[in-house]
Amino acid sequence: MANTNGTSNGLEWTVTISDGTPDEQVVESSWICSAWIGLLGLILALKLKVWRFWEKIRKLAVDDPRRIFHCFKVGLALTLVSLCYYMRPLYDGVGGTAMWAIFTVIVVFEYTVGATISKGLNRGMATLVAGALGFIVHWLASQSGEKAKPVVLGVFVFLIVSTATFLRFIPTVKARFDYGVLIFILTFSLVSISGHREDELFELAHQRLSTIAIGGFMCIFISILICPVWAGEELHRLITCNIEKLADSLDGCVAEYFHESGNIADNKEPGQKSQGYKSVLNSKATEESLANFARWEPPHGRFWFRHPWKQYLKIAAATRCCTYRLEALNSSINSEIKAPEFMKKHLSDACIKLSSQSSTVLKELATTTKRMRRSSNIEFLVGEMNGAVEDLRNALESLPYQLQLLLPPPSIETMEEEENPCISTINFPLTEVMPLVVITSLLIEIAGRIQGVVDAVNELAGLSSFKPAVDAELR
Repeated sequence: MANTNGTSNGLEWTVTISDGTPDEQVVESSWICSAWIGLLGLILALKLKVWRFWEKIRKLAVDDPRRIFHCFKVGLALTLVSLCYYMRPLYDGVGGTAMWAIFTVIVVFEYTVGATISKGLNRGMATLVAGALGFIVHWLASQSGEKAKPVVLGVFVFLIVSTATFLRFIPTVKARFDYGVLIFILTFSLVSISGHREDELFELAHQRLSTIAIGGFMCIFISILICPVWAGEELHRLITCNIEKLADSLDGCVAEYFHESGNIADNKEPGQKSQGYKSVLNSKATEESLANFARWEPPHGRFWFRHPWKQYLKIAAATRCCTYRLEALNSSINSEIKAPEFMKKHLSDACIKLSSQSSTVLKELATTTKRMRRSSNIEFLVGEMNGAVEDLRNALESLPYQLQLLLPPPSIETMEEEENPCISTINFPLTEVMPLVVITSLLIEIAGRIQGVVDAVNELAGLSSFKPAVDAELR
């Protein structure tokens, strides 16, 4: 038996190894323990990743249960169109092109009704036009003789495909018909250079168009009849939520800066509310996409034919214009240069009043848009906001006089050392007060930009024939 003793800082340690235990067994046991511990750690890490992944999936389903219904609808549409392939009578009717119905469901079925209708009609019309044009080109090339046929086909393919590709650069075409133009190019190229005879080509085009129509109409009907998700309603809800987020963020920023978190109505932290505007800045692409798809949708709910969806984009643009100023305000608030407390106290009441009045106007606009009913007091609230702007301007103009009262007079030593102590004293307050002047100026500018949102919402009320205003008790 071997004993090893050591002393460190008054502590004694002893290691004892039996004479009958070989060193190899000790090393092997240690290696097995390490491997077992590593395996347990790997299993626990894998279990943690699986759990986190499951939590993300569950959150997606809980946040919007319509996503689950959308998955079921896609599965149902694919199952129904698959009958064309599995059932002999249907298969004999459409032939081997039944697979095109399945392809159509896969590429056409989208989350919203408008997107599904848009892609379905684009695919159907593009296939029809391209098939007919390709058939004509194929016939003309066949009439020109065997030697000239490749040349004629090449010239027509070059001209038509180049023209169609150029059309994709036109903003209106790209926004509404880009997918259709792409399908047109694909179908025309396949049909025009096909080696089939005219009669076989016509039959093939007929079968393919029939199966595409079956798949497209199946997608549209299921999308409309089973838990429909309307792009118009999504756009309407998004615009309303963005205005509300802007109002909450404006309240949160000013309250956080002037340490007036008690003015916030709900239980959210001021920091959380002041950052809600960031999602408004990133929603432009979603708004334009929803507005484009909403134009394809049939009348539903409170939205009828020719609903002014473009006006929602004007409201969104006016809202983002305010949000950019709010982002600058938030940056100024979080700047390292801080204004003295006595200066903030002088302007705090006027700034908080203006932010409160501005957020009230925004919330009233959000309510007007959400309920599609004119507001009976929006003009009064805008007047209150403009009055708060004047109060803040008056407070800002009186700031130099307040600085003269609050700043101590220069000492005798300072007056003896400096040639012009008054100028030095004034320069120092100007440096100190500048961040606060920037913040108040941005608040005034935000109030001015809110008027643009008011005008856009009023225009939407006129174009959409919003219901007349009602008393607050009836809302």
